[in-house]
This record gives sequence, structure tokens and C-alpha cells, in this order.
Amino acid sequence: MPTETEPLSVHHHPWATPLRRPRMSNDEDARAGLSLTNRYLIKNGSPVVPVSGELHYSRVPRHRWAERLRQMKAGGVTVVASYLFWLHHSPAPGQYRFDGNLDVAAFVDLAAGTGLDVVLRIGPWVHAESRNGGFPDWVQRAPVRHRTDDPGYLSMVEEWFAAIGGQLGGQLDKVLGIQLENELYTQPEHLRTLKRMSRAAGMTAPLWTATAWDSAELPEAEVLPLYGGYGDGFWVDSDAPWAPNFRDHYFFSHVWDDPGIGADVRRAQNIEAAKGGPRVPSDLFPPATCELAGGMATAYHRRPRPSALDVATIAHCKIGNGSAWQGYYMYAGGTNPDVPGGLQESHATGYPNDLPRLGYDFHAPIGEAGALAGSHAELRRQHSFLAAFGDRLAEMPSSLPDVRPDGVEDSTTLRWALRSDGTSGFVFIAWHQPHVPLDTYRGARFRVTLDDAEVVFPSQPVDIPAGTLARWPVGLTAGGVRVDWATASALTLLPGAVPTLVLLAEAGIPPSLSVAGEERAITPGLEPVRFATATGTLDVLVLPASTAGSLWVCEAAGRRVLLSDDELQWDASGRILVKTVATASVRGYDPAARTFTDLPVAPAHAPVAVDVATTEVRPATDVPAEYGKHDGRASAPSPAAFDEHAAVYQLHLPDWAADPEHDALLRIDWAGDVGELRVDGVTVTDRFWDGSTWQVSLVDAGYRAGAGLTLHLLPLATVSPVSVPSPARDRLVAAGSQLLAIDAIRVVGRGVTGEPEREHRVRKTSPTCPR
Repeated sequence: MPTETEPLSVHHHPWATPLRRPRMSNDEDARAGLSLTNRYLIKNGSPVVPVSGELHYSRVPRHRWAERLRQMKAGGVTVVASYLFWLHHSPAPGQYRFDGNLDVAAFVDLAAGTGLDVVLRIGPWVHAESRNGGFPDWVQRAPVRHRTDDPGYLSMVEEWFAAIGGQLGGQLDKVLGIQLENELYTQPEHLRTLKRMSRAAGMTAPLWTATAWDSAELPEAEVLPLYGGYGDGFWVDSDAPWAPNFRDHYFFSHVWDDPGIGADVRRAQNIEAAKGGPRVPSDLFPPATCELAGGMATAYHRRPRPSALDVATIAHCKIGNGSAWQGYYMYAGGTNPDVPGGLQESHATGYPNDLPRLGYDFHAPIGEAGALAGSHAELRRQHSFLAAFGDRLAEMPSSLPDVRPDGVEDSTTLRWALRSDGTSGFVFIAWHQPHVPLDTYRGARFRVTLDDAEVVFPSQPVDIPAGTLARWPVGLTAGGVRVDWATASALTLLPGAVPTLVLLAEAGIPPSLSVAGEERAITPGLEPVRFATATGTLDVLVLPASTAGSLWVCEAAGRRVLLSDDELQWDASGRILVKTVATASVRGYDPAARTFTDLPVAPAHAPVAVDVATTEVRPATDVPAEYGKHDGRASAPSPAAFDEHAAVYQLHLPDWAADPEHDALLRIDWAGDVGELRVDGVTVTDRFWDGSTWQVSLVDAGYRAGAGLTLHLLPLATVSPVSVPSPARDRLVAAGSQLLAIDAIRVVGRGVTGEPEREHRVRKTSPTCPR
């Protein structure tokens, strides 16, 4: 253990290569105000760290697009990414639909109007747990060599790309990037071909990307390599242990490749693996991601359920590793289109996993029903940090400490890293992982060696509780005041005559900071401490750890720090909307008054929440241990088997639940195997049980006054081979021969209100604070 004379140490290491500008976005496909370097992206003259979140427009009702985009913006997302599913748009040869929630041009317009950049992942093969990997059946059945330069295949792709290009037309100036294919490992020339074909169809963008995991062989200088990181996966066998490639992501590292992503499809389809390509980013491009786990899908045979902290830890580690682009898959869940046979990945179509036919919740920060998960709050604090300090952070390479963990089994060596430009920086600490609990790390102090200085802090050792994710500033200058160090996480920086540095205390770690060599303990609260030196004046607001889940930072139309237990949303205008299940309450920090004040929020209609009564229409029958296997993995029950064995319950909802004004949310706590919710006998969504609450938007489900609503639940056999999270497994084992239970069903009405229009507000998405 470290002592006062033996702090943990790290040395700043400068960039290994000089600053370069690749052809991409500079010499070709240039756009005013945008430039890519080998270290970061530049927008309007300043480095930025983009945050992209995946939302599939064709899996979300069109009437929800605007709200989902506002929810993403409120979460600190700056770029919305979406696959274009060929099979959603083209049911038959020569037929292409772009109406309703398939109107990609309208989606791009709406995203841009919300203040978000757009990345389109055009395939043609996309995976995304979709049928045939996104190919329509007529393409899948074609006698061609798919995903190659086979002329017959390219002829079909040419038609698809032409259809997309014809729709996007004038919207392409709102598209930041285009991803080609997905998880293509050994065909760099095919990626070149797809890029040429995209251009020929009228589709261009400043950035061209491709997935780089499993050491993919990519065409040099033609695509920005994008990486991923998942802490668990539905795609491994049900009895598989927690693999090293999952565990790696809870450590700081400069290796970006994850060879486990997509490995099941490679194996099932005999796809050739890459031959030892690089596991680190190209010298031409910065380290960037497109698939950090926003959650995890649920397969029938394996049902991981990452916690909010699991999701946040992986993202936090990537920032400490030197990430120049944080990209999440998924950030917003959805629902598959309802067609006969289903459009999901399944054993029946030769894929290695059975997914729910309709539900694609993904345990994402924004779920299928539009309800926010705990990960939304955990991630948005990181994104607020990137918005405020990204211009500095982008110039800071990552340095790993002198003593690092000895492999993924090491649960005693502290996990931390430094990002620094040699004069200032941030210390990142990640002390959390799932499955194998960590003990409190005792007695931590740090020695950070910069170019011309050594910073040792704090003066007294601190204990690091399990669950800590910290971003501690070192040598940070704001308002002319240099903060030598602080043991509270940097959140944001508010402009003003006297700038306000906002820090968030860590749970269980007393915050302190040093200014001009003088250390000071800080009591967290809602009012700042002022520091005045010969060079400037700075307010430091250290918020209590208990406020973490209620913190919001609005970057639109001027930066604001807000506190609310309600869900907040906003678009490019910066006007705050409040979606509430209680009396709306929002407080905003006023730097001039140096305190929080109530926002003028109009009253909403009275929210309501009641328990839902049920009537058993038909009891469940005894279920088998399994319903068949595919390549050794348990298969989901067929529709006939489900209807034979499932219990049926009539749900009795209050009249107001059918009123769209209440935007009612159905919350189902249950236990079993497979669930379906049906409106007038038609399944509107489904779920594989994993112990989590199942949430359904009644508006999106098409529920209306007078409709019949039934819940169909299949028991899970105690001896079933499916893998469920540990708490669910414990309950299953204790259940006897099979498990089926309804613990509670509630319907919750949600009101929407907001602050008045403020026409005098000046749009300013990147506030400049004195340094």
C-alpha cells in the first residue's frame, strides 16, 4: 500500500507522433469549419471530443423522434448515429419505402434542427441483431457472394445506394460521417468499392468510417477506424465465464481492439478472420469509438444486464485511455417493425442467437419505451465534462502509471491514468467492475510528473471506495486562477465576470483542493468558494455527491447547471422541457447571484400512478427445460409453444391511461421466461426476463380507450440452460420446478411542462470561459 512517502506515480508522456492532417476532411470532402487530425476533430477552430449515440430511426415511432433527440441532447450527446436497414426499406426487388418512420431525410433534418450532427451507417450489411444482418430476404437468397465485389451483389447494392442518395439529396450537408459496411475484416478493397459507389450515388461526408475491431484490415487513409467496448455480451455461450476481452474494458490501456465483438457471427458464417492486424489506432487517425456499450441486448440463451455503473466505467476508462470520440451502441432502444416471421436475428435464419421478435430495449440510457435508465445520468456527467474541457483534453495524450495492474485478475492495484499536455491535466480513477467485487482501496496519494513540475496530492492519503469514477484536475487554470489539484471530479466551467469551476464530490472521499500551493478542505454544498489571486478570481462550486443523479448541464444557448429529479429535455434553443411523474421542480445555478434559484416552470396536469389489477384468463402449464437448440445454444419457444404454455392475464387500466395527454407508462415487475403484451390480441412488444422492470409506452403500443390489454407470460423451468443475472438465477433456483410471478404492475401518467420561451437568449453552444 502507498504511504505518505510512497505515492502512486505517473509521468506525463508527450505525443509519440507529430500533429498531422489526413486527406480526409482536409484535402477531400472538406467542409468549412471542420478538420480531422491524427489527434482530434476540429470544429470552428477548436478541438472537440464528439459524443455519438446510436438511435435507429426505423425502430422508433416517428412521433417520438423529436423527443428522443431532445433526450439525447440533454444527455450530452452531440452526434446521433443510425444504421439504414436495407430490409426495413425494401420488402421486394425494386421496391423502396421512405415514408413514416422510414423517412431518413426527415430524420436527418430533425436531428440537425435539434442541434445534433449525424452519422449514417449505410451498410449494406449492418448486423444490429437484425434478420440476415439487415439484408432483405430477396438479397439474402440471391445467388451471389455477399459482402464482396461480386458484380451481381454490387448491382443490388448500387440500387440500394441510389435509393438512399436520392432521398438524402440536399440533406447531405447535415451529415458529418458515413460508415461503410460493419464488421468486415479482410476485404479492404471491398470497402474502397463501397466508398466509390456511395460517391457515385451522391453520398459524401467529411468523415468516412469503418469498424476496426478484431484487427480488421482497412484501406489505408480511406476510413477512420472505429473501435468498441463491451463489458459482457449476449453473443457468447450461456455457460461462458466472464472473458478477458470483456474484463479488459474496466482497466486503463492503450490497446483499443476488442476481438470478441461479432465473434459468434464470424464463427457461424465461416467469415475469415483478420491476419494479425493492428490492435491500436492508425498513426493517421485519432482513437475513436462507435460501439461503447450503452447497455446490452438480451438473447434467449444469455441475458446480461449491465448496471449503470458498469456502462459508465467503460466509457470513463476510454476517456482516460485517450479517446478522441465517445460513441455508444445503443444509446436509445427501440422496437423492430412487426412483419410476419420477424425482422430480428434468429436461429431460424441461420444466426447464432435468438432475439426478441419486437423488443430492442438494449438496457440503453433511453429505453424502448423512452424511459431514462440510470446510465443516462452516469454518462451525462462525463459528457458535460467533455463539453466544457474537451478543447483542452483533446490536446492531452494519455499516460499510464508506473505501476499497473498485472492482468485482468488483479483486483488490488488501483486503476488510474493521466491525460496531460505537460503543464496541466486530469487524473482518471476507475474502481469498479461487475461480477468480481472490489474492496475499498486504502491510502491513496498521487505523484504526477509533468514537464517542469511534480505535483503530489493530497497531503493526507484518501481511501477510494468501490464504485468510484473520478476526474481530478491537476494544474487547471480558469479565470486566471491555477488550481494545483482537487480531489473532486471536474464537471463543467461556467462563464461570467467571475467564472465558476463546478466540481462534484466523490461518495466517501472528502474533497480538498490546492490553489497557489495552499491546500484547503471544502465542504460540499450549493454555494461556491471564491479564490482571488494576483492573476485572477475564480468561484469553485463543489456539489455534494448526493446530487449526482439530479445534475444536468445544458449546453444549448449558453451553458447552465441545473438540478432536478425530473427528466429534463431541450433542443437547440436551450428551452428546458420537464417530463415529470411528480410536481415539476428545477433549479438553475446563477453565477452572478452565486446560488441556485428556481426556474420558472409552468405547472403540468396532475400526474397519476396507480396499481393495475389483473384477472387470470388462463393459467400457465408445465414447461419443458428447453425448446430446442441451434449450434449448442438454447432456442426461444416457437409462437405455438409459447401460446400453449403461457399464462394469460387481463389488465384493467383506468380510463385516463388511454389518454395520450398522460403519455402513460406501464411498469411490469415479473419473473419467468418470455413475456408478450398484446392489444386486442396483437403482440405490440415482447421481452426475455432478466430480472429488470419491463416498461412499455401505452401510446406507442397503440393502446386506446376500449381496447383489450393482455399480458402473456411463459414460466421458466428451473433446469433451463439459459443464463440470467445472478439475482434472477438465485430466484429461479429457489422456485421449485418452474418460475412464474407477477410482483407488481403500475401505470404511471407523465406530464410535460417547461420554462417560458426566452427569445432574448443568444444561441451559444460552446461557451468560452477565461482560462
